Amino acid sequence: MNITDVRIRKMNDEGKMKAIVSVTFDDAFVVHDIKIIEGQNGLFIAMPSRKVAEGDYRDIAHPINSDTRASLQDIILTEYEKALISIG
Repeated sequence: MNITDVRIRKMNDEGKMKAIVSVTFDDAFVVHDIKIIEGQNGLFIAMPSRKVAEGDYRDIAHPINSDTRASLQDIILTEYEKALISIG
């Protein structure tokens, strides 16, 4: 499965959440609301989630293994950096 589009939908200068992203796979499947978060060790992605009855959050969609997560994160953060450069 290949990533065919990454759209930075919303960017924030303030706070820890830096952007909200949509990623399209094989021009056939899209995942919305992936967040770019600024953590203690730099930027990372948080997959879309919902609050469950116990007050915790559970991912709605997520990579199955760490290699896929790392690849997805690298592609998203590269596109985010390009967007930052283009706005100034």
